[in-house]
Amino acid sequence: MFGGLCFMVNDKMCVGVEKERLMVRLDPAKYDEVMEKEGCKPMDFTGKVMKGYVFVDIEALNTKKKLEYWITLALDYNKIAKQTKKRKL
Repeated sequence: MFGGLCFMVNDKMCVGVEKERLMVRLDPAKYDEVMEKEGCKPMDFTGKVMKGYVFVDIEALNTKKKLEYWITLALDYNKIAKQTKKRKL
């Protein structure tokens, strides 16, 4: 989807690594709140922002606590996120 390494949890996209940043799938209701965090940027591949997905620059992940914040956010949302329907080949 985004040209990087993706980690799936419960058959759902959870976090990924793309270039020098972390991709995080999170609760869209928390989107505006997390956009104010250091190093957080909207995920935008096609000119349209994907609410519920963000990129976090590597510089903002320089401590275990900071990385754990983002991973926990993704794992918490993963529990309630809808699974994408698999396509028939």
